[in-house]
Amino acid sequence: MSGRNSRGAVHARPLRSDAHDDRARSPDVAFEDVRGAFDRLREQRFRLSSARRLVLEALFSAEEPASADALAERLSRGGLPADLASVYRNLETLERAGIVRHVHFGHGAGLYTLAGGRERGYLHCERCGRIDTIEPAQLNRIRDAIRRHIGYHARFTHFPIVGLCATCAATPSSAEARGSARHSLPRASAGHDSGRA
Repeated sequence: MSGRNSRGAVHARPLRSDAHDDRARSPDVAFEDVRGAFDRLREQRFRLSSARRLVLEALFSAEEPASADALAERLSRGGLPADLASVYRNLETLERAGIVRHVHFGHGAGLYTLAGGRERGYLHCERCGRIDTIEPAQLNRIRDAIRRHIGYHARFTHFPIVGLCATCAATPSSAEARGSARHSLPRASAGHDSGRA
């Protein structure tokens, strides 16, 4: 957006303020690779600082959603100074730009992933911590059932579907094993004398 100052001169829209911008999050923007993400950021008038570039590159190299701590550690292992507060600020700015989104798995810190104009659904195993990324279309029948029976239009992109993965579901937990051992103890039948007088 451009405008005219008091003397009538045309001025360009200033770069967006980074860390303390109260504007709402932009819709996700599409990009294919890290260069495309850089371009989308510039198009929205966000600065592409070297720290922001490094955070984006670390997200592109991550195979699954990553915490700010994990991204800072990855950058530090690569020999780059990584201030955790700076990583968080850059992730927040990238999220406002629609390039990154955060997801909550269990009770831990939020994890960050690239948006790229594509929504993804997530499944989270509450026993082993496994995270599976799935295409939203795979959840259409579940969303339709929720809408039909409850009236909600459900999304699974910010909070995952939580349960047990197939491996954990097939293996009883130690608590379940102890519980089933208790239930398998012989019980006195209703007509059997239990030794009470």
